[in-house]
Amino acid sequence: MKKSLLILVFGLLTTVNYAQENSGIETDKVWRVNFLNPAIELEIPTGQYSTFSSALGIGYGGGYPDLTFGGRGFIYIISPFVDLQQKWFYNLNKRNGKDRNTENNSGNFVSFRLITRGNSITENVNRTSDFDFAFGPTWGIQRKYGKNFHLLFDVGPQYYIDTNGNGNIWPIMLQLNLGFDLKKR
Repeated sequence: MKKSLLILVFGLLTTVNYAQENSGIETDKVWRVNFLNPAIELEIPTGQYSTFSSALGIGYGGGYPDLTFGGRGFIYIISPFVDLQQKWFYNLNKRNGKDRNTENNSGNFVSFRLITRGNSITENVNRTSDFDFAFGPTWGIQRKYGKNFHLLFDVGPQYYIDTNGNGNIWPIMLQLNLGFDLKKR
């Protein structure tokens, strides 16, 4: 399973690298403030069609089956987090050719995402460790609407693990971010 997942990720990345022609479209450096899981985010270009985003915030997360116990009903963990994501955009030229917005990296992407959570501020479960990590490939979209409203949605499988070595695969991770793009510098 892990080997198949790795082959899929490298195949997607190779395809994304050759999927666009050089047209003058480039990714932008963008500061953001996200509201659903409150965070400050910086997205910086790493190539003509790729970016690296890093976010630091305090937000909601659910419990992973092998890392939590004792919860009932709606499971929640509110804790500080760091979210790192390398994105490879594959449709910027197509969007530009159809006169659609590509500003502030508005496009579809595949990515590799790593998120870590720290000590809980509040929770209704017991965790096996105060720190956990999750990483894996995703597919997503991000858009800029109006003057500076930002939407990001991505989905993909992930492997999660804590500092005690407990871990497993979670088949579908979803992320939805709403926020505002700040002025580029």
